[in-house]
Amino acid sequence: MNIHFEKLAIQAALALTIGSFSGVVAAADPIKIGVIGPFTGGSSSMGVSMRDGVKLAVEEINKSGGVLGRMLQIVERDDEARNERGVQIAQELVNKEKVAAAVGYINTGVALASQRFFQEAKSPVMNNVATGSIITHQFDDQPENYIFRNSAHDSIQAPMIVEEAITRRGFKKVAILADSTNYGQLGREDLEKALSLKGIKPVAVEKFNIKDVDMTAQLLKAKESGAEAVLTYGIGPELAQIANGMTKLGWKVPIVGSWTLSMANYIDNAGPGGEGARMPQTFIQEPTTPKRQSFIISYLKTFNPKNARMDSPVSAAQGYDSIYLLAAAIKQAGSTEGPKIKAALEDLKAPVAGVVTTYSRPFTAKDHEAITANIPVFGEVKGQRVIYAYGDDFKKASEVRLKDPAAKGALAVKK
Repeated sequence: MNIHFEKLAIQAALALTIGSFSGVVAAADPIKIGVIGPFTGGSSSMGVSMRDGVKLAVEEINKSGGVLGRMLQIVERDDEARNERGVQIAQELVNKEKVAAAVGYINTGVALASQRFFQEAKSPVMNNVATGSIITHQFDDQPENYIFRNSAHDSIQAPMIVEEAITRRGFKKVAILADSTNYGQLGREDLEKALSLKGIKPVAVEKFNIKDVDMTAQLLKAKESGAEAVLTYGIGPELAQIANGMTKLGWKVPIVGSWTLSMANYIDNAGPGGEGARMPQTFIQEPTTPKRQSFIISYLKTFNPKNARMDSPVSAAQGYDSIYLLAAAIKQAGSTEGPKIKAALEDLKAPVAGVVTTYSRPFTAKDHEAITANIPVFGEVKGQRVIYAYGDDFKKASEVRLKDPAAKGALAVKK
């Protein structure tokens, strides 16, 4: 009997030991974060730069011990800038990979088609590049909203573009050239609305498709209408074709457009014809603060981009910041459960020092936009890089611009 009881005691002790060990293993499981973007194709300079910024942040956080004693693990997927691919990926990340949250979305159309699966799963999404004004308002009719953003939405950018062209530079006749995607057409609407607030109607409004290489017809209509400047909403490759088309026609007027004029495949493909283009930027690749300097040095050392220039500095910086925002929320929540992460994001107690800004209470239950209209500045393509368009902005660049809820943008956000 003694031997029998002794065996039982040993078995019980082993069971407890194994159970305890299993608990340790479970506690050490990584926290999965989905990373969604176009890593191939015309939008890839944005997608890859965003992903690289995310990788830097994850590496830094993991070197510091991770979050809740667990490592962050990114699960990256190439959506190819295609809506249908984005839908497949969202379902996979939610149902198969069981990610705690996701960052990314470069293209407005892909975000609008895909993020509903995260919404249904009550899993937060941090849009870190896509700018369509409606993105964070897609589910305003639902009790809870799991869609957040740390990029400058188009209801901020469009008024900035119009202010630059009409007020600062005094143009009276402007043409709009926008691509046929959700991004381009929603941006065009925002531009027209911003122009109407100035009492101005564009002299020409032209559309083009992704992968178009000849903009002659659209540019001729703009030229013949007497346009003094061209306002754009598109992405790098097609924007370069606009600049190249203007060069071929011998017609050079200023190009002022959305932030995507800073993409490497605009700057490189347009060459000298792309010089002088201006666009809103949340981040310009200049070491104007210690945080930015550290980020730039780490990025260049890790990824060694051509000419020591990030392909899409804005995407890289916002990608980096998006991970730190999520990590702060997970830490505060003490959990990887979606509703708890969302609640923490809406009430972050401690400031998050980012590259774009220091995020001090960036979100509330009714405001899921981290960036307000006072944060972006104007960049200009010069010498195959983006620099500060205005000296005053550069002089003040060491002063971190903080969110100002009173400066949400001049346009009413579309619901």
